[in-house]
Amino acid sequence: MYLRTTKRTNKDGSVVEYFQIAHNERHPKTRKPVAKIIHNFGRADQLDRLELVRLCRSIARVCGLHISDPLAEDVLLPEGEAIGIPPDLKIKQTFALGCPLVIETLWERLGLKKTLNSIEQATGSQVPYERAILAMVANRLCDPESKLGVWDRWLSTVYLPSCASLRLRHMYEAMDLLHANIDTIEQTVFFNTANLFNLEVDLIFYDTTTASFQVDAEDHSEADPNATLRKFGRCKEGGWAPQVVVALAVTRDGIPVRSWVLPGNTADVTTVEKVRADLRGWNLGRAMFVADAGMNSEDNRVELAKACGKYLLACRMASISEINLKVLSKRGRYTKFKDNLYAKEIIVGDGERRRRYILCYNPKQAQRQRSHRQLIIELLEAELATHKDHSATAQWAIELLASRRFKKYLRTTKGGLIRIDRAAVGKAAKYDGKWVIETNDDTISLEDAACGYKSLMVIERCFRSLKRTQIKMVPMYHWASRRIVSHVKICVLALLIERIAEMTCGMSWHHIQRNLETLQITEFFDLKYRVLMRNEVTTEARNILKSLKIKVPKQLIHAEKTA
Repeated sequence: MYLRTTKRTNKDGSVVEYFQIAHNERHPKTRKPVAKIIHNFGRADQLDRLELVRLCRSIARVCGLHISDPLAEDVLLPEGEAIGIPPDLKIKQTFALGCPLVIETLWERLGLKKTLNSIEQATGSQVPYERAILAMVANRLCDPESKLGVWDRWLSTVYLPSCASLRLRHMYEAMDLLHANIDTIEQTVFFNTANLFNLEVDLIFYDTTTASFQVDAEDHSEADPNATLRKFGRCKEGGWAPQVVVALAVTRDGIPVRSWVLPGNTADVTTVEKVRADLRGWNLGRAMFVADAGMNSEDNRVELAKACGKYLLACRMASISEINLKVLSKRGRYTKFKDNLYAKEIIVGDGERRRRYILCYNPKQAQRQRSHRQLIIELLEAELATHKDHSATAQWAIELLASRRFKKYLRTTKGGLIRIDRAAVGKAAKYDGKWVIETNDDTISLEDAACGYKSLMVIERCFRSLKRTQIKMVPMYHWASRRIVSHVKICVLALLIERIAEMTCGMSWHHIQRNLETLQITEFFDLKYRVLMRNEVTTEARNILKSLKIKVPKQLIHAEKTA
């Protein structure tokens, strides 16, 4: 049974709408549903609105529901008693509703609530650890705080009533639960996501980054067996500090497949064996592994062939003689796929030792690199012209030779003088706008290989969100290895929700968050009553909720007598 509306167009072009109560019955012959009118209210513009309101309230009273009429002066409590809201109600607090609502809905839709609740039941826990993990994940997407900050400051500003009973210790205990069951959680959630959103997992993009700590010494397992991950290493941002290595595998859409946390002194090329074993256990089917030149080594190519079967790896052009002599110098026409993408195939060797290289060229990038190099040479020429003493031991010359920007275009003569290295300038021009890809897949087309590698930038965007722009994985305030791992996994879960929301809405999380911040709940109170009401929904927020298939919350969220 439902309220049915029908429309009729008059001769003068005006439209008249009618309200009816109807229910569907199956036609005895065609077996198709047919609407049967039970009651006709008449024309919508001639109806008494208050009669419809009274009908709604009588139905709500029977069903044990409560409703609100924004045009009336009273509110119906859950018990069915109507109260007149005094005009002198005071505003106690305003809670953020939009982002927490979206995050919690996607959290449940991705199966995270069900998975974590099943783990809770298996362990016999009575503490809502699933709610604690939800709170920590939601906080990374709204206003990243420490775990203490989530419990002490952030939860009181958002509308998450199911998290009201959480204590600080629950946060840390939930992290331990997450660490103990992370393999099951990651696998279950990923396949739920893949099935729900029909994700393509034919390309797996892999890369690593670092997360440093503001401490003076690295971890020593002999001193504390719980702390083993923070080791000295070279940070991606530069510098030398205790750190951990975070590895991430994502789909072509930027959906996290799996993440790893490794000791800070782990070299990129040594991480592949661990990744190979873990991804092979997931039985992803035909999946091509795509990574940058830092992962390309003979041992890694063997390991990757065992894992996903096929790989697509960038190559270091300047340091590999085979590429310099046989790939970059190979004659032949490029095939144009886009204005900024040309490619050609080069096969080196015969039989089982043959290697398939793909040389790509971007003319726009080549022009940018030429212009940038020309600017640097002009700056160097101007700097050299301002000094009469060109000795390499002069202070200004030492600074230039130590500069990462200028040193590759400088040389020191036998007489100890500093000069511009014209040979190095010419050699650098050889690589303008070019990159080389190596693959062991003979079936992948030239275009798919070139475009597939260009899509590797999606993982760089994921790392930016994780570390700097949104989720802010660093700084980390943990020292125990299990807590460091759990913190990274919480950040990756936040990244998963962020990417799902972005894919569905077609806009960045920054814009989604900014529009959803307008959706709030206000708490009114006096000595007798406490009322929670939603503010008006903006058009932008309403469109986001519609894209995510989330219903707009009712205007009256909660009403109760306090005395």
